[in-house]
Amino acid sequence: MTERLSDVTARIGSVRQLSAVISAMRGIAAARSREARSQLDGIRAYARAIADAIGHALALLPESARSEHLQQRAEGHAIIALCAEQGFAGTFNERVLEAVQPLMQGGSRGSPVELLLVGDRGLMVAEERGLVCDWSASMIAHVGEAAPLASRIVEELYRRLGTGRVTRISVIHAIPGSSATIDVAEKVLVPFDFGRFPIPRGAAVPLITLPPAVLLARLAEEYVFAEVCEAVMLSFAAENEARMRAMIAARTNVATTLDDLVARSRQLRQEEITNEIIELASGASDTVR
Repeated sequence: MTERLSDVTARIGSVRQLSAVISAMRGIAAARSREARSQLDGIRAYARAIADAIGHALALLPESARSEHLQQRAEGHAIIALCAEQGFAGTFNERVLEAVQPLMQGGSRGSPVELLLVGDRGLMVAEERGLVCDWSASMIAHVGEAAPLASRIVEELYRRLGTGRVTRISVIHAIPGSSATIDVAEKVLVPFDFGRFPIPRGAAVPLITLPPAVLLARLAEEYVFAEVCEAVMLSFAAENEARMRAMIAARTNVATTLDDLVARSRQLRQEEITNEIIELASGASDTVR
């Protein structure tokens, strides 16, 4: 026999171990996705509080100064792409970078485009696609790392804004959902749209210790930080949901492989038994003679 029963039995043991690993990875991904989703309400509540403060700060400005804040220009473009840090996430990185590529190509008509990429696995896929990254960082592995990563991203954004080469910043990230497809969203962070914050009418004037313009600028920075935090958390949840789906598909393939191996082992065992019976029968026949 070209294939031995012992070899097939060993493969069955290996496949069963692989199935256990896949089940564990699926459970970890599910727990991380669930934990990330649970953090979103707190981030959004924080963003709403900052938004309310921005509305009050806008009311403190004279009408002329207020219109200056509402008028923004957009030239150089910086794109933040939130990808995966770890593997086994299916086409997660490819979908994010597919949304990035048209924006990168759009900058070739005059305005420069810079790519800021988060996630080591995404960086590998970007290099394969010929995308040049101007800055990169590791994606979070736990929800507790979201705020430090967001702080690092925001610091890099404002450093680039300070050079004057970039006046437009957007973040591209996946969003979790119930469908099997990976949905990708784009959010413009800069120019900061002050027009989306309603100015309260008839509210009591708050006591402030900073000039209104300075206060407004700092509140805008804080709101951008909240938006980046939300994008990181959404991307982390979507990455782990993609990993869950990949593990479900892998487990199905492993189950099919295991069924085939078990069937093959039974066939080989039957062949061994048959050969032994034939040998015993042949030996008995020789003895009689």
